[in-house]
Amino acid sequence: MPSNKNKLTNKEIEDKNPNQSKDQDFILIRAYIDGDEAAFEKLLLLHKDKVRNLIFLTLGDSEFVDDIIQDVFISVYHKIKEFRFESKFTTWLYRITVNKCRDYLRKKRVRSIFTPIKDSHENIQSSAMRTDIDIPQLVRKAIERLPEKLRIPLILRDMDGFSYSEIAEKLDCEVGTVKSRIFRARESLKALLEPYQREMNL
Repeated sequence: MPSNKNKLTNKEIEDKNPNQSKDQDFILIRAYIDGDEAAFEKLLLLHKDKVRNLIFLTLGDSEFVDDIIQDVFISVYHKIKEFRFESKFTTWLYRITVNKCRDYLRKKRVRSIFTPIKDSHENIQSSAMRTDIDIPQLVRKAIERLPEKLRIPLILRDMDGFSYSEIAEKLDCEVGTVKSRIFRARESLKALLEPYQREMNL
């Protein structure tokens, strides 16, 4: 454990890195690397809810969300000293999160539960006469039905607000690929939700 005299205060960090003085993530990461264990806890608290939302929307399985969150931050804890400050921390964090979700899908073999869009359309259509429609729940369930390669870019764009270039960096693919997948995801959602277009004003 580094001695206190070797630790940098936030003010010293800002003075050494004027271009990053407003980036709280970078400040906390540098503080942790310099021996301030509490800085990592602060970093975790800043991003835990966003990571939870991404996992929940990606998997649609609340039973294992907390386990995957723990895996994500264990990985971050062990790898954070390798962070190069060349991109946003959230880009690096979301890449780890997406990879953990993919690992979960492979290990649990749950990809098979995502039925083809045609079948999902029929399932939703069969309950179209319901009057007690929970629109947010309906949309979430429809998103769960999308293939992973369409679902994750859609969530990052429309729910988390990342730019196309940021999403491309997170998923390690071309911007054009991201745009194409998001377009296809939106078209698929529109088809899935068509039976409820009156209620949703589609």
